[in-house]
Amino acid sequence: MIRFPLERRLAAEFVGTALLLATVVGSGIMAERLAGGNVALALLGNTIPTGAILYVLITLFGPVSGAHFNPVVTLAFSLVGDLRLRHAGLYVLVQIVGGVAGVWLAHAMFDLPLMQLSTKARFGSGQWVSEAVATAGLILTIFGILQSRNRHAIAPAVALYIVAAYWFTASTSFANPAVTIARSLTDTFAGIRPRDVPAFAVAQMAGGLVALLWQRWLHARTGRA
Repeated sequence: MIRFPLERRLAAEFVGTALLLATVVGSGIMAERLAGGNVALALLGNTIPTGAILYVLITLFGPVSGAHFNPVVTLAFSLVGDLRLRHAGLYVLVQIVGGVAGVWLAHAMFDLPLMQLSTKARFGSGQWVSEAVATAGLILTIFGILQSRNRHAIAPAVALYIVAAYWFTASTSFANPAVTIARSLTDTFAGIRPRDVPAFAVAQMAGGLVALLWQRWLHARTGRA
C-alpha cells in the first residue's frame, strides 16, 4: 500500500468530510423544500444522496487517507496500531473543521446565512441508544470487512449500512462526532441543537469502543484448527 505524506492525508480527510457534510445538509435542504411537508419523503431524499456520496468519497480518498471522515473511526484505527496517536489527533481536527466548512458550503449553495445554530431537539435515551448502535454497526462493518481482506467491499458496505441505519435508528444515524458538531451549526432539516451534541458524541464513542473490542475478540486466533 502506498503511504501518502501526512499533509496529503489530512487534505483528503478535510475535503472528504466537507463534501460529506455539504451533501448531508444540502440534500436535507433540497428534500425538505421539495417534499411538501412529507417528512418520510424528505428523509428519503436526505438518505439516498448521503449513501451515494459515501460510496464515492470512500472510493476516491480511501487509498490516500483511509477515508475515515469520522473521529470514532480514526480512534479505532489508532487503538489497533494502524495510525499514530499524533496523526490521529490531526485527523480529528481536520475532520471537525472540514465538517463545518461543508455546512457553510451547503448554506452558500442555497443562499442561506452561513452562521447558524440549530434549534432541532434530538434528546433522550432512545436517541442515545440509537447513536451507540449506529456507531457500533459502522465500526463492525469496517473492521469486519478489513478482516476478510476484501477492501473493495468497504465503500459499498459502509454506504449501504448508513442508508439502512438512517431508517432503523431513532436518531437517523449520525454515528460521527464531527458530523454531529457540524450539524449543530445548521438550522435546517439535518440540524441538531448544540446542547444535544455532547450526549450524542459520548454515545457514539461508547458504541464504537464496544464494537471494536467485540470485533477484536470475535476474530482473535484461538490456536485451534
